[in-house]
Amino acid sequence: MALKNIPGILCPDLLWILSAMGHGDEIAIVDKNFSGSRVSKKTVSGKLISMNAASATDTIEAILAVMPLDHFVEQPLMHMEDPDQAGILLPVHSDVELLCSTAEQRGIKSKPVERFAYYPIAEACFAVVQTGETRPYGNFILKKGVV
Repeated sequence: MALKNIPGILCPDLLWILSAMGHGDEIAIVDKNFSGSRVSKKTVSGKLISMNAASATDTIEAILAVMPLDHFVEQPLMHMEDPDQAGILLPVHSDVELLCSTAEQRGIKSKPVERFAYYPIAEACFAVVQTGETRPYGNFILKKGVV
């Protein structure tokens, strides 16, 4: 069955996850090199959604079309930082910041997370969405807001 105004790349399993998440729940959007299978087993839902044909930016743009980011926290967006360039936003990070700011119609700054500190945060998420993103460190956490 087709639905109106739902981006076509959002599969039924991902729509279920986004709907089942509550305010303040987080979802990990990870690149193709991330250990998604292992990490997803420890998440709240235990689910890994595979979106191999989509980039991180396409995936996040589609998610933001149906899911608001949390207004009650300073940074509802996090990213895994490059350990060789700590404190530097990579182009993939800047692209996602811009998508989030545009979708939310407010300035969104991504909180950098050290590489090894990112894994336990991802494990505590509701689910993991593995994209086909090939740019290094294209790993993000989104915190769901209220509609």
